[in-house]
Amino acid sequence: MRYISTRGNPPSTADSSGPTFCQILLGGLAPDGGLYLPDYYPQVSRTELDRWRGMAYADLAYAVLTKFIDDIPLDDLARLVARTYTAEAYGNGRVSAQASDITPLRWLEPPDPARREAGLAILELSNGPTLAFKDMAMQLLGNLFEYVLARQGEEINILGATSGDTGSSAEYALRGKKGVRVFMLSPHERMSAFQRAQMYSLHDENIHNIAVRGMFDDAQDIVKAVSNDHAFKARYRIGAVNSINWARVAAQVVYYFKGYFAATGGIAGSNDQQVAFAVPSGNFGNICAGHIARMMGLPIGRLVLATNENDVLDEFFRTGVYRPRAAAETSATSSPSMDISKASNFERFVFDLVGRDPAVIRRLWAEVDAGGSFDLSGTPFFARLPEFGFVSGRSTHADRLATIRQTFGQYGLMIDTHTADGLKVASEWRTPEMPMVVLETALPAKFEETIVEALGCKPERPPGLQGIESLPQRFAVIDVSVDAVKELIAQGVHA
Repeated sequence: MRYISTRGNPPSTADSSGPTFCQILLGGLAPDGGLYLPDYYPQVSRTELDRWRGMAYADLAYAVLTKFIDDIPLDDLARLVARTYTAEAYGNGRVSAQASDITPLRWLEPPDPARREAGLAILELSNGPTLAFKDMAMQLLGNLFEYVLARQGEEINILGATSGDTGSSAEYALRGKKGVRVFMLSPHERMSAFQRAQMYSLHDENIHNIAVRGMFDDAQDIVKAVSNDHAFKARYRIGAVNSINWARVAAQVVYYFKGYFAATGGIAGSNDQQVAFAVPSGNFGNICAGHIARMMGLPIGRLVLATNENDVLDEFFRTGVYRPRAAAETSATSSPSMDISKASNFERFVFDLVGRDPAVIRRLWAEVDAGGSFDLSGTPFFARLPEFGFVSGRSTHADRLATIRQTFGQYGLMIDTHTADGLKVASEWRTPEMPMVVLETALPAKFEETIVEALGCKPERPPGLQGIESLPQRFAVIDVSVDAVKELIAQGVHA
């Protein structure tokens, strides 16, 4: 398997057909500023779907990932995957039977053929170390980084930006890892108190938290600017863990297969049934993995994209206009992990939408990178959009409060604010033809303030995370400045 850039200029390698998985694992962005994708989407046959249906999560992850990774020995990859997906790692807030499933499916409304109801479910993804779905990919990424660095005898400095969950997930996956330092940017005082405490209370020597006086998009722009400074990137061996890193997206593809099998009858089910997945999405990474699973042949009938008040993605799927907002136009909401107005992974999908033409992507993103927008309405590209199965919607603070209350009252289930956004939009797109599976984003404990506002009570926390906000915190605060971040990286490396 070889990889290409969405902007068409892969780095020079011994094989001119493009770099391999391990060659792109540590780097993040391609040298031309584009994002990596496989040069083709491997297809999954009906025979493979039948065989994969009964697999445990780690075995399924191995089967899916071998479609994308062929430069790690199979035995080594199997060990890495088995070490990642354990009941111990994904057992926060679960009984042992559920923990062993890794991503159990919870039916809110089971399928009822007699009433022509296909069912409504939540795919539980948030019982990992930091109580967020991003642990599903990040724990594997940490193990892959350590393995490849040891094999190559190298070190790396990870630079990332977070709107809430990526930061803690990355830091918990990489803390103490040999050969890795983490420099994580976050918007100052714009995450929940729990999210801040998860990150800033870590005192591992290889973890460096940097709070930026601005929005997430400001932090994300800094990461891209540093990554595009090729001399600095090479000197300090800058790598990425944000969802611009292809390995994270590939790892997230796995749970779409697992969720599909669970929603269509488990081990004894059929691969003829289509399923809809509703995905809360700010940076487009999570739902991009669903798009890729669908392109591989998984019978996904519909991908329902849910945004909060920062609805740049919903606007595109409704109108064909992609109009990133300035920081001043980006709202601070009660689902802060989606307070994003410039979705990094969206470029991967548009690359497929425009027929994988890098010249078109270069032209469109030249407008975006210059602070503008683009409009595909009225073009053959936008006319193709129904082929990809996307629909969308948005949710507001009032909507998520109402959804949290309704879900707790009707089903006895407490959900977080982002999952509430997904469930609200999912309800608008349900059909009797296919089950609707909402991807869980986080456990409610991460957003205690809003849960108390909605329900008048605090969500439960795993014992190890009790009182985390009172722990000593260590972080630097800076203005929006690329140079300031570079200086902190240099100081951290030479300390």
